[in-house]
Order: sequence, then structure tokens, then C-alpha cells
Amino acid sequence: MFSSSGMADGSGMFKVHQTIGSVLCCKCGIPMQPNAANMCVKCLSSEVDITEGLLKKLVLVHCPECESYLQPPRSWVKLQLESKELLTFCLKKLQKNFNSSKVRLVHAEFIWTEPHSRRVKVKVKVQKEVINGAILEQSYTVEYVQQEHMCESCSRVQANPDQWVAAVQLRQHVSHRRTFFYLEQLILKHGAAASAIRIKQMEQGIDFFFSNRSHAVKFVEFVGKVAPVRSRSDKQLVSHDPKSNNYNYKYTFSVEISSICREDLICLPPKVAVSLGNIGPIVICTKVTNSIALLDPFTLRHCFLDADQYWRTSFKSLLTSRQLVEYIVLDVEVVSSEVTIGGTKYRLADAQVARVSDFGKNDTIFNIRTHLGHLLNPGDYALGYDLYGANSNDMELDKFKGHIPEAILIKKSYEEKRQKKRGKPRSWKLKSLEMEVDDRRLDQDKMVSEYEQFLKDLEENPDMRFNISLYRNKEYQPSEMASVTDGDELPSVPLDELLADLDLSEDEDEEDNMTE
Repeated sequence: MFSSSGMADGSGMFKVHQTIGSVLCCKCGIPMQPNAANMCVKCLSSEVDITEGLLKKLVLVHCPECESYLQPPRSWVKLQLESKELLTFCLKKLQKNFNSSKVRLVHAEFIWTEPHSRRVKVKVKVQKEVINGAILEQSYTVEYVQQEHMCESCSRVQANPDQWVAAVQLRQHVSHRRTFFYLEQLILKHGAAASAIRIKQMEQGIDFFFSNRSHAVKFVEFVGKVAPVRSRSDKQLVSHDPKSNNYNYKYTFSVEISSICREDLICLPPKVAVSLGNIGPIVICTKVTNSIALLDPFTLRHCFLDADQYWRTSFKSLLTSRQLVEYIVLDVEVVSSEVTIGGTKYRLADAQVARVSDFGKNDTIFNIRTHLGHLLNPGDYALGYDLYGANSNDMELDKFKGHIPEAILIKKSYEEKRQKKRGKPRSWKLKSLEMEVDDRRLDQDKMVSEYEQFLKDLEENPDMRFNISLYRNKEYQPSEMASVTDGDELPSVPLDELLADLDLSEDEDEEDNMTE
């Protein structure tokens, strides 16, 4: 009788179990599974060394200033230690050697070395067909020696920091620097100025210096994507070699940013208003990217003005954010339903407002229409433009006298609630570019107040925060009393929008303390 285990399932056929036999090694005589060479792995390794002829020591040309490696013939690549990119870079140097020796790469990994040893070690596992078709697998270590050599851009900077090839001069002809504060954060987030060898803060803008013309052109293109600009370029001959017919130039790019800023009040010229569908003519600038977003605060009609359309007429603002006046809201009556325009909510309302500066002096009350009906309640404070007492020299505005409101509200004011938190650190912070600052020409007090206003705008406007990186402030310590006393309506930055500020120097110090 055959046992049921010898039968195939459901087929009734007899199936013989196969067993793998063993043979004796022809060298040492130990039992082993048969192979083409009839030798065990140890004996086969002693007879054949598949790593013979393979490179085991190479040189990596490393720039100590910018942490980049030379990729022959002349290009430099920034790579971090023990990264996948560096491992790929190292193995590419072995690929030709593998192909000539008919060796196949199976696995590779880094072997830890001291950072100051200037050595990069890689453990490589390879396979090769040896005696009678037997495949042997073997591991060995490849040592890469870092040879310090500065790249062209770093050597030029070290020799003479002022030896630049291309300069980009960013300018905006306005009385504040809020645009440059925002532009600085965009540049940091996208790394647009990573190749700049020098950055200098000027009175009405910033100068960027580059060691290559292509870097400057790329930077100008980036600025053109985030702001309405116009630019022109020029070049100056520095030297000329008549024998080789080589010319060396210095290039200068002049980039002018539109003087229209967010929250500015604008009186559109008649031709522009007609081309935009008879909007306005009194409009508010609500957003500035590579186009300008305009909103009619009385009808909630809106439009977008691109850079080409703006620079054909290049009109200026009627009033800017530095001329905002604080009002108190006495009464609000909603007129229309809530409307979302460009991700921001608006609602028309009729409001009674009075200037805060008039309290105790007169009983002047203004009945106006506002687009902030979804935010304002009786007793709130708001910032707006005082057209009743403003002295304007705009000829286009004079044509509409009698039809212009006495005040136009721009945004809700939280200044009274911020008085309770004055002096307390924020839970977030921003990074800044390393710039040379001429203290003799810049008013530091004005800069500090404008930067503080920029931070307040970030707290109040989520759209502005969307395109920049905010980091956690390690000095911030939340208190339970502050959370109870502070108003719930005070705008702030949610914690889930903050990024962890990675400080490599602090991490290295902690590791050193642990080793000690």
C-alpha cells in the first residue's frame, strides 16, 4: 500500500519527492551541494579572486566652501555625505571598471568614517562567472580620498569678493520696503539667490551679484514670475584678448517692480478702466503676484492686470498703506450675500463710521459702503483711507468729485487687542538673506516698524503665508494665562503651518556631548 502522501492531490498519480544530493569538495573534502567547479565557497574563493583588477582607491575632488564635487570635465555637483546621490556619484566612477572586468554589481553601502578624515568608504558586493560557469559573489571596500580644491566661483570670491560678472539691481519706487520683505521670503523658499556671491541692501531696493551671467538671467526670470516687473540689461567691456579673440564683459540687469502694492487705493485712468470692462474708477489692490488683482469695493467687481498691461500706462497709487486712518464702526447693515473672490470672502454692507482721532473733538460721522461686511461688527476698529480730509492732486479724481465716498475701509484693525500682547515673542519666525546693509543711508527705526507691520500682515492674511516658509520659534513659551486673556478673534498663525528650524550646528554639539 502506498501512503496518501505519495499521491498528488486529487490526481491519483504517484509523485516521488526529489532530494538534493551532496558531493565532496575536491579540495577540502567537506560535503556540499554540487556546482560546476566541484569546490566549496571557501576553496573557490582561495583559488579565484574576482576583485583582482578592480579599483579600490579613487580620488574625489571636493570644494570645501560650497560642499560640491567635481564631475569631469568642469561641472560641480552639490552632494551631502552618505546620501543616495553621493553613493550614485561614487559608483559611476567604478562602472567602466566593472564592465571591463565583466563583474556585476549586486549591492553597495557606505561605511561610516570620521567627518574630518576626508575619506569616503563604500562596501561593494559583486558577482562574476568563474570556473566552468560557477558564479562567485564577493565583497570588498572602495576608499575615496577627498582632494580639496575650490571650484571656479568660490575661488573667484575668495580672491576678490567684488569680482562679479553679472549684477541684478531690484528697485521699487515707493516709500516702504514691505514688497522686499515678502520677496525676500519667496527667494529663500525657492533658493533663487543660492548662486549669488554677494547681496547688498540699497535705499530703494536690493542688489544681487553673480559670478555667471546665466545665474543672473535665471534670477531675473524668477522675479518676473512672482512680481509685475520690467527689466533692461547692459554690458560693459572689461578686457579683450586679440590673439584668442576673447571678450570679458560685466553685465548689469536693471529690474523695476511695479509701484502698486497690496491695499493701495487707485484711481484708474479712463482708458484703463474701459479696457477692464468699465470697472471703478476707484479700486483697491487686493493682491500682487505677476499680475495685479483689483477690486471695486462698492460693487465687488474684480479684474486682473498683467505686467504688460500695467507698464503700457504705468499709473500710480492714489493713496498707499502708510496713509491709512483708524476708524471705529458704529453700525453695520448687510446689503448682499457673501461672495468669494480669489479665495477671499467679501460682503457688501452699509456702515456708519467715525475717525478715532475725532473722538472728543467733533461728532463727524460718515455713512459709507464697504466690502468688509463679513468681518465688521458695531464697536470694531477698521483701517481705511480718509478721502474727506485728504489733499489729493490727482486730476482724474477731481472729475468724480461729488460721487466719491468720504472714506473707504481697507481692513479690520486688531491694534487694540495687540496691545495686550505687546512685548511677547511670537510662536513663529522668519529667516532672512545674508545682506550687506549700509546703516548710514537706511533709517533703522523705520525698517523695524515696517518689518513689524509685515509680520502683522502675515498673521492676518493666510494667502500671504501660503507661498512662504514659517519656522517654529524655540524662544516661544505658551502660557495658560495668555491664552485665556487674549481675544479669540486676534489673528495668529496655526501651529500646523510652521516648519521645524533645523540647525545642524546644534545637532553636532549634542552628538559631541553624548560621545564625551
